[in-house]
Amino acid sequence: MTTDAILVQGARKRYGDKDALAGLDLTVGRGTVHGLLGPNGAGKTTTVRILATLLRHDEGLVRVAGHDVRTEAREVRRRIGLLGQHAALDEELGGRQNLEMFGRLHHLGARRAGTRADELLERFGLGDTGRKPVKQYSGGMRRRLDLAASLITEPEVLFLDEPTTGLDPRGRGEVWDSVRSLVGGGTTVLLTTQYLEEADRLADRISVVDRGRVVADGTADELKARVGVDRVDVVVRDAARLDEAAALLPVARADVDVDAGRRLLSAPVKDRMASLAETVRALGAAGIEAEDIALRRPTLDEVFLRLTAGEREPDRDASRRKGVAA
Repeated sequence: MTTDAILVQGARKRYGDKDALAGLDLTVGRGTVHGLLGPNGAGKTTTVRILATLLRHDEGLVRVAGHDVRTEAREVRRRIGLLGQHAALDEELGGRQNLEMFGRLHHLGARRAGTRADELLERFGLGDTGRKPVKQYSGGMRRRLDLAASLITEPEVLFLDEPTTGLDPRGRGEVWDSVRSLVGGGTTVLLTTQYLEEADRLADRISVVDRGRVVADGTADELKARVGVDRVDVVVRDAARLDEAAALLPVARADVDVDAGRRLLSAPVKDRMASLAETVRALGAAGIEAEDIALRRPTLDEVFLRLTAGEREPDRDASRRKGVAA
């Protein structure tokens, strides 16, 4: 058994004279959550569709769970699950009935489908709602049920395409907890999302895709370190002393960003704790009162914007899917 659940080398996919994928490379370790980030039109959904054997690539090597998606598509399908952006549930049926239906569609047989439905309802905290019609479920409950349906065949690899779109914070948290539970049980998850906080919290590694290529890959902390250093942020109580306070920060005055409206000073620092301590001492000695002093690391939002800067081209594949993010 290989250590990689997903291996993509030099994958290309063209639509007319446009490259949806332009030599994409991707490696996902078994039993991990791997985030796939990128702007609309970057190639994320094209990648997932190829990995899930829904679309054929033109060039390159693509393997999932140890099998080639082109020559061993049936073996790949036996080992994967896919959760798309929109729920594939029957609103009139109960949660258990939906799961039984999916089980029968996968040829599990009536008894095994029913047993598997009960197992999944309990696993996702829906045991008490299994007979309730899905139209009465909350958004978070629907998404958890949809996630359960994607696991009816116990897949080795699960593709989650924008799994929490439209959910409130509570519903999003419920889905995150479910994903963590899956990975704890050995499932590999490839996650595409527009919520950068989601990738930051869930993903063991993240690949940033732009114009059909992976332009950066690493842990969230590694990617943040690529685009900038830590910063000290200071909110000064007296706006009249902003310039005086800026001169006391442990960096060159030209490097201090001043936001007069928010009474905020922000400066890049190399030694986080020493710089914080020095800032507190200097302000205290000068009698300058700070409402707040904090260390801040770059966010994934900053990583995303820095790595994918530039004018976007329309995504033809996405337009064919009528709004599905690529």
